[in-house]
Order: sequence, then structure tokens, then C-alpha cells
Amino acid sequence: MALLLNTLYVTTPEAYLRLEGETLCVMIEKVKRLQIPMHHLASIVCFGDVMLSPALLGRCMEEGRSVVWLERGGRFQARVEGPVNGNILLRQAQFRAADHPGKTIELARAFLAGKLRNSRNVLLRGARDGQNDAERAVLVQNARLVAGHLRKLPQAPDLDGLRGEEGNAARIYFQSMQFLIRQAVRSDFAFDARSRRPPTDPMNAMLSFLYAILLHDCRSALEAVGLDPQLGFLHTVRPGRAALALDLLEEFRSVIADRLALTLINRGQIQASHFDRREGGAVLLNDEGRKVVITAYQERKQETLTHPVLEQEVPIGLLPHVQARLLARHLRGDAPAYVPYLHK
Repeated sequence: MALLLNTLYVTTPEAYLRLEGETLCVMIEKVKRLQIPMHHLASIVCFGDVMLSPALLGRCMEEGRSVVWLERGGRFQARVEGPVNGNILLRQAQFRAADHPGKTIELARAFLAGKLRNSRNVLLRGARDGQNDAERAVLVQNARLVAGHLRKLPQAPDLDGLRGEEGNAARIYFQSMQFLIRQAVRSDFAFDARSRRPPTDPMNAMLSFLYAILLHDCRSALEAVGLDPQLGFLHTVRPGRAALALDLLEEFRSVIADRLALTLINRGQIQASHFDRREGGAVLLNDEGRKVVITAYQERKQETLTHPVLEQEVPIGLLPHVQARLLARHLRGDAPAYVPYLHK
């Protein structure tokens, strides 16, 4: 359980939430584990089999608090709200921002700044941990090049300019990733460029899979706060595309998905036998491989770190929810700027 930005996140299976006077009580196996004054809460987010008493649910509806249920894996299931809520106002603010070229550029630049800054840090971390001096030098140099593209973002005149800087930085970053893989396993996980449709090697197959499940988490986070995941700022809007979820995903690709993929490979938890090769050159995780990756991903989401804006411990799995709420605050005018997640 965690209380972040006046939102209670309940992740303990079979927890029971009930009303006790002017407080919310969280019961675990009939034992009171947490008690929070109701006036401290703006909303409640429940993961998996979490139950609320009718009295508590009614009180939340009466006072305008939303209650959201997500699957254990983080996928959005439902949101319950009373007759008066601010979601329409929030979405109107989102639509106005998307129609304003200056605001669109501002937010797109923020998402990409987070992506490039975090990508650079992954390369520098690899350089610190590396054993080969020549490869460490390459990683440091490429981190400088990525930082150069990061510094150019404020000068980009439009979205195409921003995307150009991002594309150049991404190419350098992915060319560097081979040096983050232990030499002992590089023959099985050779990698020097991103291939997506379809992935043509095991590393690309794992990255595509991790990006897909992380995208679901980002979409669920946006839906949980009342934003429209289809209407983005950086990614082009088109039917069926969760453009805003893709925008939010950019901040987390390297520090969550890429680092997890590298950890699984370097520790030998994922091996060549976990992939199947299909006709046409496609490479995909098999059933056993998906099980290994999903288990590791869920375990990683339980780990905590200090959020740079909140300055408090946050489970990694809740980072998209925190950023979605910070984005909502900015769009409503409650915060002067949107600060992307910057991993330390």
C-alpha cells in the first residue's frame, strides 16, 4: 500500500477497505493495517482482488472521490465515480492543450527530455560497470552524443525537429546496447539496431514484449486519473492508437524495460532456448520465455526508489501512475510545468 499525491494505492491481495467514522481502514486478514482520515484522500486505486464496503463506496461517490480497479498486472478494469467529478474538465484541458501548438511542443519536449536523459544514464551506468576499457570509452562517448541531442531539444522548432533529435539519439543508444551485454552471451544476443515488425533477434523480441506490457501500465495509469490515452502530444493521433500512453512510455523505456532485459540476459535467466524463430525471420519469446519475463517484470515493479519530485519512496510499478497524476495536475493548471521522470 502507498499514499501518493493524496491517492491511496492498494496492492495487497484480498484487502478489505471500510469506513470507520471519518477514516478509511484497510483490513488484511481481519487485522487493521492502515487507517487514513478521509479528508486526506482524493482517490483510491485498487490492484486485483480488493474490496470496499458499501458505506465507504457510497461516501466516496458522495464526496467526489474516484475509485479505480486495475488487474494485478496493472491493466485498467473499471472506474467508479459519483455524479459530480472533474474528469470532463481535465479532458477539456487535455483537448485544449493538444490544440495549442506551443503547449503541444512543450509537453512533447518534456517526454523526450525524460527519455534521452534516462537513456544517457543507462549508458553511463554500463560504462561504470564495464570491464573492457575500449567498450567503456565507447559508452561514455555515446552518452555524450545522446546528451548533445538532449541539449538540442529546446531549439527544435516543431514536432518533426523534436522527433529528428530523438531518432538520432535512439540510433546511438541502440548501437551502444551491445556493449551492455556480457561478452559470454553476446553470441546468442547479438544486437546493434532496433527492429520491431517483426523483431528479428532475441533482444529485439524481448524489448518489444516488455514495451508492450509497460505500455499497458502507462495506459492504465492515464485512465485511472481520467486522461484520454488516445490523445497524445508527441505521437501522432490516429484511430486505435494510444498516443498519450506512448508519450508517457518514452520516459520509462530505458530505465524499466531495457535495464530489465539486460539484467535477465546478463544473469542467465533468459537464454536462447526461450525464443522461437518463425518463417520470414521473426523471433518471438516462447511460452516459457514469456513466463520468465513476466515474473521478473512483476518482481521489479515491487522494488522501490525515491521519486525525484515527491522525494519519497515509490514502488517502481507505480511510477506511471505518479507521472500521469503529475501530468493531470499540470493540464488542470495546478502545476506550472510537467516534470518527466528522471532516473538517478
